[in-house]
Amino acid sequence: MIPLKDDNPRVLTPFINYGLVVCNIAIFIFQLSLPEPELERFVHAYGAIPANITQGMNLPSLFTAMFLHGGFLHLLGNMLYLWIFGDNVEGLMGHGRYLGFYLLCGLAATISHIAIEPSSALPMIGASGAISGVLGAYLLKFPRARILILVPIFICLTTFRIPALFVLGFWFLTQLTNGLGFFHADMSGGGVAWFAHIGGFVAGLLFVKFFERRQNVAMVRRRDSFDEFE
Repeated sequence: MIPLKDDNPRVLTPFINYGLVVCNIAIFIFQLSLPEPELERFVHAYGAIPANITQGMNLPSLFTAMFLHGGFLHLLGNMLYLWIFGDNVEGLMGHGRYLGFYLLCGLAATISHIAIEPSSALPMIGASGAISGVLGAYLLKFPRARILILVPIFICLTTFRIPALFVLGFWFLTQLTNGLGFFHADMSGGGVAWFAHIGGFVAGLLFVKFFERRQNVAMVRRRDSFDEFE
């Protein structure tokens, strides 16, 4: 199930969301320009390594890690979700608050991962945790928004429009199931940081109330009422 777009109208131009997408893509292009040994050093320098952070080392990597990606599909999936869901959350909060919310959710996601694997020497990278926070906020504030999804049925592809509550609820259930499965798997060789996704999502649910602006919420409600009338 792949989301393609939502039918939730914007109430402002999401400059911060655009900037985050561009920034992530630009850094990934820079990563591609590095020879393999330099790329490995780069990722270890700016990725969040739990064993280092728990010893108070390289703390800025708590933030820099969320702008690195491990491959094209990793980047594409993250930017797709950010593009679809981030604009409306930014509209709810305003530009500055949205940026603060995004970074705080990313921080919460990284800390969640470190809490599960505090001795890991593998760098955690990716915007997934911060974007998970955006998804949590979207689910809480726009559960009835219609999402166009692409679904493979046997050898065919088809699309459906279903409420965000089901799309993002299913997404979170998948993360939770895989996260619980972590405890029964050998992850010594690395893998998906499921608890970063879970932690970021929960942070989004908890923090959105503190970052939304009253006047922006009122704008969203007026826009929703107008669309229903139309």
